[in-house]
Amino acid sequence: PPGEAPLVPIVVERTVELIEHAEQERQRLNLPAVAYEVGTEEVHGGLVNFDNFVAFLDLLKARLEQRALMHAWPAFVVAQVGTDLHTTYFDPSAAQRLTEIVRPTGALLKGHYTDWVENPADYPRVGMGGANVGPEFTAAEFEALEALEQREQRLCANRKLRPACFLAALEEAVVASDRWRKWLQPDEIGKPFAELTPARRRWLVQTGARYVWTAPKVIAAREQLYAHLSLVQADPHAYVVESVARSIERYIDAFNLYDAATLLG
Repeated sequence: PPGEAPLVPIVVERTVELIEHAEQERQRLNLPAVAYEVGTEEVHGGLVNFDNFVAFLDLLKARLEQRALMHAWPAFVVAQVGTDLHTTYFDPSAAQRLTEIVRPTGALLKGHYTDWVENPADYPRVGMGGANVGPEFTAAEFEALEALEQREQRLCANRKLRPACFLAALEEAVVASDRWRKWLQPDEIGKPFAELTPARRRWLVQTGARYVWTAPKVIAAREQLYAHLSLVQADPHAYVVESVARSIERYIDAFNLYDAATLLG
């Protein structure tokens, strides 16, 4: 039902079906092994509680064994560790308990919605194997582009140029994708996008932007934005990249990943 998490057996069946299809295609194309990541894709994090977590792992193992797919046992299992898009505290005690459950299976625990988390250094301390971050990096990119558009508007006014209207193109693409609906609050469900408050519309566009960066109209508007700014700014795209890099750097330090490429050899 809408607003409710799918039952564990349903999640497992869908997971196994996807793994089976991926494995068939991988073998057909003679590709190397895949490191699978499994869990539930919800706006409120991963698997919700300890009982569900254990039930998911047990049933997943049984179904993979039935289909001779244990060689595709996942590398990561995504779980609820206290965070979602509206909460920012990582629960170390819950994560440690979940880690102790999943490690014997050969998989690693991964946190869903690590964005803007208050205590990222606790992740490696309790044995977390990974952390999903997406909206935070998208927000950094969005805010950088928003700042560039403000500069472009002044430049276009001075030089009598037609603005690229990048943010308008981005909003149009997000709305057309329908991705924004998954993050609606209960009192917003059923409302057209245009009837939401300006703050909520901005948040939804910012959060959903990562799904439409490659939409043709968004790419074209971005190229035009950069072309205008290049008249006075050497490399507008570098400004955006640096903004995202600063956001990533926080996690590089907290997760002890500095110079990780050398360590991985």
